[in-house]
Amino acid sequence: MDFRQLLTGDPGRSSWLYLGIGTVSLLKALAVRNDRTRFRRELLDAALFLGVGLALRKYSTLRAEKREELRESVPDWVLAQLEGEPKGEGAGLAATAKQRFGGTEPEPGPKSSIRTRAKGVIGD
Repeated sequence: MDFRQLLTGDPGRSSWLYLGIGTVSLLKALAVRNDRTRFRRELLDAALFLGVGLALRKYSTLRAEKREELRESVPDWVLAQLEGEPKGEGAGLAATAKQRFGGTEPEPGPKSSIRTRAKGVIGD
């Protein structure tokens, strides 16, 4: 499994999956404890899965803490725009920033190509 795939999605949910697999592998190791080589292999698998599960759990808590720190440092009007609360006519984040910081001059529209100008002259 790719390491980047491991960290995408919800690491808290993935950690429970790895911890569960590690627990099952540990139970398998106890069941085959008479066979030394298989016991060691199962014990190693259990340790790896439990280790990855615990690491993902820690990553999940750190990620949540960092997200909360960022939310506290960002102004309320930015959070409102990111969460999608409309504020009237110019509901976009760029429109709110322009309004807030005084950049009210209109942006030039995209240049029309020769083909669109020709269609406009001829008429569809």
